Amino acid sequence: MKRISKILALALAVVMIFALAACGQSAQKEAPKAQTEEPKKEEPAKKEEPKKTIKVGFSQMENNNPWRIAETNSIKEEAKKRGIELVYTDAQSQTAKQVSDVEDMIAQKVDYILLAPREFEGLAPALQSAKKAKIPVILIDRAAAGKAGEDYVTLIASDFIKEGQEAAEWLAKQTNGKANIVELTGTTGSSVAKDRSDGFKDVLKKYPDMKVIASQTGDFARANGQKVMENIIQAKGKAITAVYAHNDEMAIGAIQALKAAGMTPGKDVIIVSIDGEKDALKAIVAGELGATVECNPRFGPSAFDVIEKLQKGEKIPEKIVNPDKFFDASNAKDNIDAAY
Repeated sequence: MKRISKILALALAVVMIFALAACGQSAQKEAPKAQTEEPKKEEPAKKEEPKKTIKVGFSQMENNNPWRIAETNSIKEEAKKRGIELVYTDAQSQTAKQVSDVEDMIAQKVDYILLAPREFEGLAPALQSAKKAKIPVILIDRAAAGKAGEDYVTLIASDFIKEGQEAAEWLAKQTNGKANIVELTGTTGSSVAKDRSDGFKDVLKKYPDMKVIASQTGDFARANGQKVMENIIQAKGKAITAVYAHNDEMAIGAIQALKAAGMTPGKDVIIVSIDGEKDALKAIVAGELGATVECNPRFGPSAFDVIEKLQKGEKIPEKIVNPDKFFDASNAKDNIDAAY
């Protein structure tokens, strides 16, 4: 009996040894499995490369009157708003300097050029230099000799011919189609002066009793407009019944000349002009200026919209026309605060 018990005990011990060995093997097999379930270390995120700051050159022809100052401020403010580096130059009414200014911008390797041409023909060398350097040029407010899509990207401007037409139609209604008109023209050789004159005279063809009895440039300046008007008054005197000025600055100069000569602007002589500046609207409210066709100087948003589209590779139309308003006694007072 004791021998049987010993055999049973020995058998039980063997079973336990095998059982423990099996448990050990199981644990060893499970250990690698536990290691594979550890979370993987995440790789650090790649840093995005900073976007390149766009550098834009703005060649202004001059900055000596409210319209030009408003245009310059619009470009500067919009560039700052969009985080664009702006290279600004003022040609100081000199075409040769403007050509040189553009060449300097090319040397500085700007990405785009905004150009307000002083003359239609004189800026060809600047456009060709930019074209050779493969720098896109966007014309603003005035045209220049060349072809859109080849020599420059596009022209953003008002419809100058339409402005002249609107001025003439208004004057025809005020004078019942009968007037002796002094025309104070803009800068000789500029596209705007030509278009505003052509548009005005095109309408006069319908009114044989409306005649331009004197036409002379005041170069878009108030002082020049006054001086030219003084000379014309001496030559034509009270034969003058109307004045058409290509911009408000010359119109205000003409008003001063008429008053100095003892003539009453708004009564003896009816005056119409173009631009829509604050002083012009004040003159309308005072009864001295009859009306002004707006030429919006706020080119900043539209100019930089074009640049953004070019950055995206979008197609740009050959011309972008700015919408303009018309101011006379019916709405001048309500728009003074918003005027430049």
